[in-house]
Amino acid sequence: MNATLYGLLGAALVGLGLYGLIVQPQPLRKILAFNVLGSGVFLLFGTIARRGAAAGFGGDPVPQALVITGMVVAFAATALAVALLLRLADAGAAASLEETPPADRGPAP
Repeated sequence: MNATLYGLLGAALVGLGLYGLIVQPQPLRKILAFNVLGSGVFLLFGTIARRGAAAGFGGDPVPQALVITGMVVAFAATALAVALLLRLADAGAAASLEETPPADRGPAP
């Protein structure tokens, strides 16, 4: 029962993250949506590994190690993405994915 609930919750998180990744135009919201999607994948992977252990195959520590490693890598990638976004905002560039019109440079020489 619990494995089914966790599986459905993981699938819902993946769907919500994918929706946010496609729909949201702001880069910070895309980063957050990508984190929600990753959390759903981690939950699904952990649920699948737990179902295998509950079926009598024995507890395998490899999926747990992969999920923990994935969480650390996702945290580091999120920190890097946010830092790059802050640098982009400090540089004066528009922090959005929309195209900005080119600056009017006047007549060509």
